[in-house]
Amino acid sequence: MLKLLPALALALFMQPALAALDLNTATKDELVALPGIGPAKAQAILDYRTQHNGFQRVEELKDVKGIGAKRYEKLKAEFSVAPPRATAAPKPSRAESKPPRVASGEVKPGK
Repeated sequence: MLKLLPALALALFMQPALAALDLNTATKDELVALPGIGPAKAQAILDYRTQHNGFQRVEELKDVKGIGAKRYEKLKAEFSVAPPRATAAPKPSRAESKPPRVASGEVKPGK
């Protein structure tokens, strides 16, 4: 049992390294860490992401300057595109969240 502990710990720490990198959240440093991506190509990916309001599909990587068909085929398994997060509706202001006040009691004429 004790011999399995280091292997289990290693597997847990390796899991994030094996996950595909989301093109819509990846940093320049994360992109540069991939094989075949240098600072210029990483910046081109970030520029494309900004200009097109993010990636909808991994295949769009082929549209990035400097990423050809061969490089795309080598890299496509390294990337993913997460579905866009649903934006939460804005919270109502304090005044909007309170029910309207209703006067209680009887209103006397003339006052």
